[in-house]
Amino acid sequence: MSAGNINSLLNIWAATLAPHGNDPPFHNHTDLYNTIDSTPIGDVLWESFTVKYDGVHLDDERLKWMDTEFEVWFHNPKQLIEHMIANPDFNGNFDCSPFQEYDINNNHCFCNFMSRDWVWKQAICIPFIIAGTTH
Repeated sequence: MSAGNINSLLNIWAATLAPHGNDPPFHNHTDLYNTIDSTPIGDVLWESFTVKYDGVHLDDERLKWMDTEFEVWFHNPKQLIEHMIANPDFNGNFDCSPFQEYDINNNHCFCNFMSRDWVWKQAICIPFIIAGTTH
């Protein structure tokens, strides 16, 4: 998200909090970026890749962004989660067990990351071994 869009969202957020005498957690995009950059993440390194639009051009209209190559920077999410789980400050503060919950109409209820289908599928796809046989 662009810095300008982040600032716009933070201004909207500030406007909703003002009647309650509260402030948003970040003053602007720079404050947000500085908070992200100062968050301790152990030895998880920055990685990057580039992307470029390769879709169709409607009515031969080419916009500038369609020809621009964008660099995306990130930290490996798996490594970040591993570091979070290993952090003793979180000990006993969250349950990392996958679960599925359904209402009385058999609708799947989603309340957090561990209730998502992807997490459940990751947990049940790993075979386990009992007395030398795979189940």
